[in-house]
Amino acid sequence: MFAAQRVLGIDPGLTRCGYAVLDSTGPSSAKAVSLGVLRTPPTDALPQRLAALQAEIVALLREFRPQVVAVEQVFFQVNVRTAMSVGQASGLALAEAAAFGCQVVQYTPNQVKNSVAGWGGADKAQVQKMVQVRLGLSVAPRPADAADAAALALCHMSSAPLHRHLETLAKAVGG
Repeated sequence: MFAAQRVLGIDPGLTRCGYAVLDSTGPSSAKAVSLGVLRTPPTDALPQRLAALQAEIVALLREFRPQVVAVEQVFFQVNVRTAMSVGQASGLALAEAAAFGCQVVQYTPNQVKNSVAGWGGADKAQVQKMVQVRLGLSVAPRPADAADAAALALCHMSSAPLHRHLETLAKAVGG
């Protein structure tokens, strides 16, 4: 049985935070509702940037009312400063989605690339192209942050039936 679902994908970042709202339209198809990037000026102080990003995430949740929010799991990065800002943006997204009552899921970059492009080592251009194809878009989504957010939502839509099956099994065995 197919359950329609609206998924908000978030590719966290403080300067550029990609987002994509997708509706599942069948067991293996999705429709883009909205794609874009939330931006904060690097010249602003950190607390103001975080507050602005938080307000934008809340606005997305209110406008689009997703059932699920898929956020890229913060992964090791060589640049500590970048990792910290991504972690802060990710934390905002996770907390606001949970407060809004959404199911919140996280996927690693390799899980997303494997799900969308068929290979965990796919580059940004390959992910953009596959997002374009899978969503039936006339051009690849730009910037890459928006495509990455769409890929996160597509990854969840691909794995959601398995998640539901595992939840049913867990309930059946009392776990």
